Amino acid sequence: MPHAWKEERAAEQIDKRLKDVEKVAIVDYVRDTDLESIPTAKAYKVDGVHLYADILNLEDMLNCTAVEGEQCHQRTLRFLNQHFRAVDRILARTDAKRVDFHNQRLHALISKPYNTQAGAEAARVNRAVAIAQMVIDVLKQTGDSDEHIPAAQVRVGIDSGRALAVNNGRNGYREPLFLGEPANQAAKIASGSPPGIFLTNAARAAIGLAKLNDPSKSPLTQAEIDTCKQAAALDVTVQSIVDEWKDDMKKNPIGGFQFTRHTPPFRTMDIPALTPANSRRQEALSIYADIDGFTKYVNRHIDDRPEDVVKALHVIRAELERVLTSDFDGRRIRFIGDCIHGLLCEGTAQTTDVQETIKSGTECAGGLRSSFNLALRKLDEKGVDTEGLGLAIGFEYGFMAVSRLGLKGDRVRCAVSRGVLASEQEQMRCTGVQTAIGPLAYDKAASTIRDLFGNTRRTSNLDYDATTGKPAEKGQNSSSSVGGGLLRSPAPAAAASGFSFPAKAAGPSKKPASFA
Repeated sequence: MPHAWKEERAAEQIDKRLKDVEKVAIVDYVRDTDLESIPTAKAYKVDGVHLYADILNLEDMLNCTAVEGEQCHQRTLRFLNQHFRAVDRILARTDAKRVDFHNQRLHALISKPYNTQAGAEAARVNRAVAIAQMVIDVLKQTGDSDEHIPAAQVRVGIDSGRALAVNNGRNGYREPLFLGEPANQAAKIASGSPPGIFLTNAARAAIGLAKLNDPSKSPLTQAEIDTCKQAAALDVTVQSIVDEWKDDMKKNPIGGFQFTRHTPPFRTMDIPALTPANSRRQEALSIYADIDGFTKYVNRHIDDRPEDVVKALHVIRAELERVLTSDFDGRRIRFIGDCIHGLLCEGTAQTTDVQETIKSGTECAGGLRSSFNLALRKLDEKGVDTEGLGLAIGFEYGFMAVSRLGLKGDRVRCAVSRGVLASEQEQMRCTGVQTAIGPLAYDKAASTIRDLFGNTRRTSNLDYDATTGKPAEKGQNSSSSVGGGLLRSPAPAAAASGFSFPAKAAGPSKKPASFA
């Protein structure tokens, strides 16, 4: 069944989402407020310290074998699982809140002591630094040489300030999302190398450290870290965490990661049912769509019309997910802040149809931009300011591994591969009007798709009509272009040979590993 984006259908769904947030309540975060199930039309203003821990050697794990086979994905998932369980234990024991764990990135919030207490901000920053150092020290000891799992190399970014906490997720998968400068700046300063603990100037000022021209280049000194640790006085030690983690690993072993294919479409993949022994792996397309300019937008409105932030985020993200899942039969993996990450695949239970998958991904990218533009128009009509917002889209093709990490009852979903990392990198090189295609997808795509992106593999204003090759006339429904456009082939292509994958559990790779 061909996939298509239709303006009338998108407009109808956007109108429904606008009704969800006709009246939005903005309240201050107070002690013991539950942030796990925030209603759609509500947001909390939260003063806190945001900590991002970035595992720097994830890419090394994905390249531990020359070919991206089962073995490197098994090792990578185990690598992430072991370290996630250790870090989650640290957060639980130090009264920090896990906000998100997306592949190599952890986001945590330190909200105690609350602002009603003197010196609260300094105390939170000191505590965040102490927790960060504990994460670094513990993860030095949670590798496993027998399983070819190295210790994690960690870089931590910390910022302090006010953010908006809203609902993150839909359909039973809900968690808090923090919007604004502190979460964004902590993530930015955590990116890059070398390892260490890096504080923004706002966080540095809170504990009396001098302002720097570029704090991302100056990790805290050991003396500064020791001062923070002494002030925080955590009542847990590195050794106790490591001992508890080892005991937990003995009592609740991870087990081997075993893969089967999912019969397309990916929309029907039951991610909550996945476990290490019941994971998925096959050739597919990974796509990232990020709302560009959203942090500045939040900063502009957090004290003036914060309701606009809640309305814009809810309407846009709900529609992006609908396009991915309903129009193009893809599967949302997760929302990452103001970004959506999804997978899609065309083919059969045995094989992935390479060119059809890339074509569907290209049209999906066009549909995402068309719906985004339509959502902005409808938000504007309702008096919601959307100035400065754009959509940056990147996608790539390759083998994708999907599983869940952690223990039963508290697992987090995970999709990881070289292609996942590449698709995010493609998105990151785009402005709010651009779409980029990864090198592997570009090489395997039909010439009509390569022509769309050119030698730079990046193009501007690629909406759905552009992907079908028939610009809509004024007043014409975009769906009328379906059927003879640029990306439409006369008949579905046969499943590509050379990309077969057995519809059964995949055994360990027989290729020798060159672990890095």
